[in-house]
This record gives sequence, structure tokens and C-alpha cells, in this order.
Amino acid sequence: MRRVVVKDGAELVGFWERVGAYLLDAIILFVISLLLVSLISDLITYNVVVYLLPAAATITFWQIKSATPGKMAISAIIVDAKTGRKPSLGQYIGRYLGYILSGLPLGLGFFWVGWDKNKQGWHDKLAGTLVIKKARPSPTVPHT
Repeated sequence: MRRVVVKDGAELVGFWERVGAYLLDAIILFVISLLLVSLISDLITYNVVVYLLPAAATITFWQIKSATPGKMAISAIIVDAKTGRKPSLGQYIGRYLGYILSGLPLGLGFFWVGWDKNKQGWHDKLAGTLVIKKARPSPTVPHT
């Protein structure tokens, strides 16, 4: 496994770590959706829970924490590829919509993370984002 470091010493998150984060997110969303779906009976509410809730939850987590629970578990955050700062809401929405493009050709856009020098999936390229390891504070050495 090749470790890739970008400016300011930030390490890019690779394919398998992102798969693990995604699986954790999928399990969390599945359990919550399953609980909510069991409580509803009409088709409109069902569609909101199944389609809109995951999108809203994901984009909200990105906006507030720059990461979903799965990414937080691996100390990863999403940043703007040009500035290294927090992406805009428009970038987050574009990134989420980019999931559709990444998934259409047999998930090729997601697998792209494993081949790309910047570890970007098509959704990252579309939104201009990177997934990096969250910077850890440097240890302080007490002065004696």
C-alpha cells in the first residue's frame, strides 16, 4: 500500500480505508432506515426515508463535520482539493450527486480511488474534493 502525502503533510485516504468507512455508514443508514420504514405505511413517506434521508444525513454530516460517521471512525475528512479547506455546500451536493455517476458503470468511479494518484473517485473529481487523514495535534514537549 502506497502512502500519499499532499501539501502540509496531509495524507490521502486510500481505497480500502474508504471502503471500510462506507460500509460503516451503510450499516448505520440501513438500521435507521429499517426502523423508520417499519413505522410507516404510505408510499410517499417510504420514498422520503429510503431516498432523501440518506442524502440529507450525508450532506448534513459533511457540512457540519466534513465527514460521515464512517470517515470519522478512520479520522478522515473531506477537503477542497485546491485550498485544503472545508468545501462549500455546493461542492458537497455535487459530490453526493457524483455518487450516481461513480456508481453507474459497475462502480468504476468508486474503484477509481484505488488507481488515481490523488486517491480521488469520480465524485471527488467532479466536486473538486480530496479525502485526507485529519491532522493530529503535534505532541507538546514540556520545557524543563
